[in-house]
Amino acid sequence: MHSFEKLLLQNKAWVYETQLDDPGYFDRLSKGQCPEFLWIGCSDSRVPANEVTGTLPGEIFVHRNIANLVVEDDTNLLSVLEYAVMYLKVRHVIVCGHYGCGGIKAALSNDSFGLLDKWLINIKNTYEENRPAIDSIDDPEEKANLLAEFSVRQQVINLSKTDTIRRAWEKGNKPHIHGWIYGLKDGLLNTVYDIAAPIKESAYVML
Repeated sequence: MHSFEKLLLQNKAWVYETQLDDPGYFDRLSKGQCPEFLWIGCSDSRVPANEVTGTLPGEIFVHRNIANLVVEDDTNLLSVLEYAVMYLKVRHVIVCGHYGCGGIKAALSNDSFGLLDKWLINIKNTYEENRPAIDSIDDPEEKANLLAEFSVRQQVINLSKTDTIRRAWEKGNKPHIHGWIYGLKDGLLNTVYDIAAPIKESAYVML
């Protein structure tokens, strides 16, 4: 049996078990979604949004890319953000990075990664802006983990500057923006940096 065929069999088993446990599950799911959260995470297969937050399908709207970046000309991400904020009316946008991120480690190296180099420049810029603090650390793993935290903070700031978020805030709507980091070694999520939706139109509040 090929590996992909195993996935199809596991799907059938999952459907069977789900229907036994909750006969109306798929009927409810097919009627629409009303998630409270948008999750912008890394494509890393070890950080699935639903599993690490203990949520069910339909509770989190998800966008993933290499190293969970918010890039101003990324039409894919901006389209997801627009749909989530303006149409699904999510109340929270979460940028979740993780320790041990391959994209972060690649950005710290002097190697070329072909097409990825253009994407990684966004992380390299964050590194340059925080070089003194990062270079003060000798351990390569700890250095990469600190850059991962700085990068999450930067993505939260980038989100706050998007047209979608600013339009939502001008209308007095949420969302709050949260920057989290996930530990592969302990499975825990921790807050790095948050920006609350403003009470007034003229400013937003740093937490």
